[in-house]
Amino acid sequence: MASQTVRAALRLGVFDLIGDGRRPAREVAADAGAEHQPMTRLLRALAGLGLMEEHEPDTFSATTAGALLDSGRPDSLVSFVRMFTDPAIVRAWDGLETSVRTGGIAFDAVFGTDFFSHLGRHPELSADFNAAMSQASEETAAVLPHAYDFGRFTSVTDVGGGDGSVLAGILAAHPELTGVLHDTEDGLAQAPKTLDRHGVADRCSLAAGDFFRSVPGGSDLYLIKSVLHDWSDDQAVTILGHCRKTLPPGGRVLIVEPVLPEVVGTGADAHAADGGITYLSDLNMLVNLGGRERTRKEFEAVCHRAGLSVVSATPLQGAAPFSLIETVAC
Repeated sequence: MASQTVRAALRLGVFDLIGDGRRPAREVAADAGAEHQPMTRLLRALAGLGLMEEHEPDTFSATTAGALLDSGRPDSLVSFVRMFTDPAIVRAWDGLETSVRTGGIAFDAVFGTDFFSHLGRHPELSADFNAAMSQASEETAAVLPHAYDFGRFTSVTDVGGGDGSVLAGILAAHPELTGVLHDTEDGLAQAPKTLDRHGVADRCSLAAGDFFRSVPGGSDLYLIKSVLHDWSDDQAVTILGHCRKTLPPGGRVLIVEPVLPEVVGTGADAHAADGGITYLSDLNMLVNLGGRERTRKEFEAVCHRAGLSVVSATPLQGAAPFSLIETVAC
């Protein structure tokens, strides 16, 4: 119910209409092409969720959290929320029970195709997905360049790097580095704008392709962020194996993903870490993609099969729940 409330609010544009001020529900309803009384009820529900504040009867403003749903903000999460409340995603979750019983991918069963093929046929959803992944990477892009010794390398290839937000952050912080951004044609669509905006386009080349077939050679560091959890263990081994084949002596493969504890933590502190979202993400991978979140031992297992050894797995401070998993050739 909460997610559908937020989805309706985004589609009606209420956070954009209210902006950073206070507005009566009657005005918001008129501008949204909606009825006054139902709009008041929607805004009060959003207030109950901590996304709006009602200052006096029928007059509202966005809270700090709610303001992130204003599409005009540079740190907006609108595309992220639109993506994860889209009927395609929600409908696949109806098959969670079946996925648990069979291990099958609910999305494929419901839509008759895999998730990424479905994206290719639905441009609006694809655009939301690409924007959502970019929004989800902004926090990581801000802290990752200073959390690892990138200066000892000469070139970094970002495998499945999308619009290049993370790689651009690394190159901007390390002017001696060059980069290669590797993804599908669709995945790279917004990359030139991102690289130009960060002033690193002259040090980064784009390499369209399929990481299940190969990855570009020539770098001594390969970065894989939020990619492996989309795929099964066998598929993850394939991606990592291609990185291993191109890895020069002394090279590294750096994986950036959540690392689940071996045993689920208990108590307030454990819950406060991410509110259980990583475990929900794990189920999302099950029903929509056939992938999974992994423990350190599970990462070690897939890396070993690909000819890589895990050197360390360190929480990425300031970008929870991500960790940096450094690997070398076995």
